[in-house]
Amino acid sequence: MSSKHRVLTAPAGAGYGLVYILGLAATVVAMMQTLVVPILTIIRDELSLTTSTASWLTTATLLSAAVFTPLLGRLGDMRGKRPVLIGILLVTVAGSVLGATTSSLPLLLTARAMQGASTAIFPLALSVLRDELEPRRLSGAMGVISGTLAVGAGLALVGAGLLTQGTDPDYHRVFWMATALSLIALVGVIAAVPPSRETTGGRTDWAGAVTLAATLVLFLLPVSQGNTWGWTSPRTLILFAAAAVLATVWVVVERHVSEPMVDMTMFVLRPVLFANIAGVLLGFGMFTQFIGIAFLAQTPRELADYGFSASVLGAATTYLLPSTLASLIAAQLGGTLVRRIGARVTLAAGAASGVAGFAWLALAHGSTASVASAGVLTGIAVSFGFAALPAFIAQGVPAHQSGIANSINSIARSVGSSAGSAVIATVLAANTLPHLPPGTPALPAETQYSVVFALGALAFALIALVALTGLNFNGTTPSRIVRQPANSLPAPSAPPQPAVLNTAGN
Repeated sequence: MSSKHRVLTAPAGAGYGLVYILGLAATVVAMMQTLVVPILTIIRDELSLTTSTASWLTTATLLSAAVFTPLLGRLGDMRGKRPVLIGILLVTVAGSVLGATTSSLPLLLTARAMQGASTAIFPLALSVLRDELEPRRLSGAMGVISGTLAVGAGLALVGAGLLTQGTDPDYHRVFWMATALSLIALVGVIAAVPPSRETTGGRTDWAGAVTLAATLVLFLLPVSQGNTWGWTSPRTLILFAAAAVLATVWVVVERHVSEPMVDMTMFVLRPVLFANIAGVLLGFGMFTQFIGIAFLAQTPRELADYGFSASVLGAATTYLLPSTLASLIAAQLGGTLVRRIGARVTLAAGAASGVAGFAWLALAHGSTASVASAGVLTGIAVSFGFAALPAFIAQGVPAHQSGIANSINSIARSVGSSAGSAVIATVLAANTLPHLPPGTPALPAETQYSVVFALGALAFALIALVALTGLNFNGTTPSRIVRQPANSLPAPSAPPQPAVLNTAGN
């Protein structure tokens, strides 16, 4: 082996405790993303906001995640994952406390932006696993951590429903729940995550960080607000065009700085490229499941002649809880499958479950049992997908780039989630029921839900296509992890050296 590389050997003490602490931290990430979705109307009414103004409480988190995730992922590679994880969780706790103690919109937006920084926890958690676990256990552990994302998103919806039931719902309780969980995760990380035994060092690429953050903000802002502004409005089109121009500037910057935040050659590596494509589709499918089912369940049957007239609590417990429980079990199973039969097969199996579940929802969503059962299939699909993707990233990049590589994949999922929310809103608003009583909010025609769920099925069909044709290795257990020394960074023009993987099943 070249003197520029060494094999990283996992410490003997690294075990299940570390995996489950990092899984808890990843659950917090997912909860922050969906935390306010079921309580937006409560906040809107209490603060006398318009619906479009209240929607900025989700947009603020999305934009914050876009800005901070790649920067913090790279910082973890450079300075060590443990201090960065602790710092992020401290900010998340502070943001949650702020949200729990204020009734001011500007302060709530600040709180949500602070919570958005938690998105960087997930890629850093995967990087910690890659540093600390022995290779034969790595893919399975990554699968467990990734699968908790679907669990956390569902638990946030259920928890928010439980905490805001009754005649006097108080959204502050939901932020206190976020505070408690973030504190538990913080204590766990302090106790269980060891200091990084090797870091890359180097300088922060501020030019690359700023241009990437600005590109993502300019793109995600019209994606999240396009349904309100109008998809062909000058504001929307100008922002999309500006994002395209700035993306070009970012690529030029990264190709010319001596220590880029993101090595551009990473994007042409087949496992990384197609894992990011699958990440966009998976994010789209997950939000289509959560939002589509929640909206359908809460549709008043007496007015629309479909739906279930469910409360926020009823939608969360009766219609989304089965999917969340299935995701919890599938997260454990998905990690095992990745280790035993490989990431490619696991991703394809999850995609098949997603196609079946969404097709079921599109064709038969008239009964509670049907919706809940189909949701179980889509929940399994999302967890299997989340379990499989990190294995492809691990195959494509060296260990010293795993933080930023997983950060980019997290951003890909966020883009898909944002697109899912926007597409659902647009489709549901495209064909509404006529002759509703005066003062009744517009309700979509039932056929629009069939279209939404059909789009979810299409997303998972495309994931299956990516798994079977785009990802041409099975990505099981890394046989060794090769890392460059801390004072050695690859030249910008040199392709990163991938971790050596055992692509055969166990």
